[in-house]
Amino acid sequence: MFMRNLIYLVLAFICFATTPAQAEVVITFYSHEFGENFPHAFITLKGKVESNGEEVDTNYGFTAKNTSPAILFGSVTGIVETKNIKYVTKSDPHFSMTLSDDDYGRIIKLVEEWRNLPGKSYNLGKRNCVHFTMEAAALLGLIINRQSKNFKKPKSFMLELKKLNPDLKL
Repeated sequence: MFMRNLIYLVLAFICFATTPAQAEVVITFYSHEFGENFPHAFITLKGKVESNGEEVDTNYGFTAKNTSPAILFGSVTGIVETKNIKYVTKSDPHFSMTLSDDDYGRIIKLVEEWRNLPGKSYNLGKRNCVHFTMEAAALLGLIINRQSKNFKKPKSFMLELKKLNPDLKL
């Protein structure tokens, strides 16, 4: 009896040990307190895409191509930017979500859409880094506030998102 149970235990262990790990990409929403570096709100993507095995470890934020006083007076050229790991680690993570491959595809499509916005696409009051992260959250089905008073306050906006979606976890 003991030997048979031991064999079953060993077989179960072998089955679980040889099962490949579930592929997944995790999105994390960040803010970076105001300073000379932009963007102040951005997302990271990390993990493996299940459908093709692609390893993902990147981040995206939307900002002005040239940060100058001109951003205070109207629209300027915008860019989607990827920051170095030092910038990310000095920023505040607020919450994370595991993405399906479809969710991941929608986020990448959003990145490309914002990357290809024509002309003067960045506007501090109407289309900035916080708006970019809000659109990512909306794509993932989160409750968002399009009338937020926090579009110029990245950390406050992230805290508002968490309040609207209390199940979010880091």
